[in-house]
Amino acid sequence: MKPLKLLALITVLITAFFLMYGVNEMPDWGNSSAPASTHVSPYYIQHSQDDTDAPNFVSAVLADYRGFDTLFETTVIFCAGMACMMLLRKKKK
Repeated sequence: MKPLKLLALITVLITAFFLMYGVNEMPDWGNSSAPASTHVSPYYIQHSQDDTDAPNFVSAVLADYRGFDTLFETTVIFCAGMACMMLLRKKKK
């Protein structure tokens, strides 16, 4: 095995280990005592109509409360897609 491939394999395995370790620290899915369920969600449910005048909770969260975050996530996904297209394109000879 070439040294760069071995280094890439080791990097992927270490990253996978840390990701799996981090997932174990997360609260269970749907846990009503999780921080997101006890602090953030009740505020959005109670105040989204008054704060934003959005037609529903999802629109209020995505467009008003997390607007910049959603914009930057979209930008990152666009840049990743462009990088993949540049790497996978066929070059003319």
